[in-house]
Amino acid sequence: MSVRSQPSGRREDVLAVLRGTASAMTIVDIADQLEVHPNTVRFHLEALIDDGRIERIEPDRKRQGRPPLMYRAVAGMDPGGTRRYRLLAEILTVALADDPHASAKALDAGRAWARRVTRPERSQPGVRASITRLMDLLGDLGFSPQRLDVGGDVKVGLRHCPFLELADEARSVVCPIHLGLMQGAMKMWNAPATVDRLEPFVEPDLCVAHLALDQEAS
Repeated sequence: MSVRSQPSGRREDVLAVLRGTASAMTIVDIADQLEVHPNTVRFHLEALIDDGRIERIEPDRKRQGRPPLMYRAVAGMDPGGTRRYRLLAEILTVALADDPHASAKALDAGRAWARRVTRPERSQPGVRASITRLMDLLGDLGFSPQRLDVGGDVKVGLRHCPFLELADEARSVVCPIHLGLMQGAMKMWNAPATVDRLEPFVEPDLCVAHLALDQEAS
């Protein structure tokens, strides 16, 4: 029985054929089942290999002649499936928001996250270098940071919230995570400063992180 579909779904058809059999298949076998040219199958097989959804099997070199390449689907959950990370974030955020200690736990979570995404430093960098490094990290994470020095105060403005929708619903969780991230990063870098507080949405498009310098660095 052949399998037919529109060209846009051909790659999924190739995967479906391989998932529907317990043994590895050749390009010709797959092409015959789909009633398409072997070159079409070969093209989609390479893409599926790159995606980690199928694998190429070493042919049996003991047989006479040049053995054909064999392919089979990778066992396990399909890595090409749809992701719903925002849904997971909403579930966890809403659950934590109901905890009376939500802000403290979120702050700790942010600090723990910083330990995963930063490298510890033994030597102490200067204040300017520490702030630059913090802004680079925030920029990589999508916060669109902006230095906002006013008088003797050192501030960093966050022009974009990568968790905006969640922050609207659970500010007591999301904002402490951001603060903990910044505090944890500065500690990991042995910086002569820390972020002592975060003012969320002082303007519709701006949150402000306030930095406190160590007494020796002041």
